[in-house]
Amino acid sequence: MRGKEDPRLIARVARLYYEEGVKQNEIAEKLGLSQAAVSRLLAQGQKDGIIKVVVNIPRGVYTEIEEKLVEKYGLKDAVVADCSLADDGQGLAREIGYCTASYLENILRPNDIIGVSSWSTYLLAAVNAMTPINRKTGIQVVQILGGLGNAQSQSHSTHLTSHLSEVVNGTPFFLPVPAVVKSAEIYKTIITDKSIQNIFAMFPFVNTALVGIGNMNPSSLLAASGNVLSEEDSRILRKHGAIGDVLLHFYDKMGNEIDESSLTNHVISMSLSQLKKVERAIGVAGGESKFDAILGALRGRLINILITDQFTAKRLLEA
Repeated sequence: MRGKEDPRLIARVARLYYEEGVKQNEIAEKLGLSQAAVSRLLAQGQKDGIIKVVVNIPRGVYTEIEEKLVEKYGLKDAVVADCSLADDGQGLAREIGYCTASYLENILRPNDIIGVSSWSTYLLAAVNAMTPINRKTGIQVVQILGGLGNAQSQSHSTHLTSHLSEVVNGTPFFLPVPAVVKSAEIYKTIITDKSIQNIFAMFPFVNTALVGIGNMNPSSLLAASGNVLSEEDSRILRKHGAIGDVLLHFYDKMGNEIDESSLTNHVISMSLSQLKKVERAIGVAGGESKFDAILGALRGRLINILITDQFTAKRLLEA
């Protein structure tokens, strides 16, 4: 049975390793020990309280909150942006966008197939904040929500997909149809078109999805695009308890999808059931007005990674 380690030797090894930055193999040679003995002494030092490792979290980093969100909602990851105000303005979108851009630059892998939503202010801010990534090859970027809209908003319709594909040095695949179609006949014609079917066929292979989370009041970007539901459809959705949408598919406060069979409009996008199967389904949203929608999306496990602001994150932990 091994005797008690010498506290003096533990302290000497610890000072060399932590204060002077000497490598473990060099410490072993210097003190006439094996490298395994050095590692054991360091571990014993922490156990005995001789060594105390302190991690100084930088200001504006919310590691503990992120870890608690992951645990509470069964997420794969969470990113909390540092925002100065709990508002819903451009400043909030910009800060969350910066965090999303940084996160994507670190997690993307060669040959990833990225699905990206349209008409999200937060995603637009994120893509605009990204810097070119050239070292990860073979990436494909697929539009998973119809992008055509009014003439004045056409610059946004393909920007997310095209610009994201540029910065990741990938290949874009567009869904050149409206997000919302108001005729069953036109909807059927569109979704049976071979070129559109080819895009739909890529949805099951998407392994990273970027989606916004909307509330029952369409964002200014979505409203300007013309891809909004009719007042009658909005009334039906509210009657059924709808509190938010992802990819223009609506759900209630528990994240249960609302039956869309009674609606007069038709949405052209990846389905929520498909989104739930995506390896990294990243929801990007924040602000007081979207809290209920974000909470519902988490409860329904519509996403498995959340990027939001610290005010929303704290409320989610209290919910």
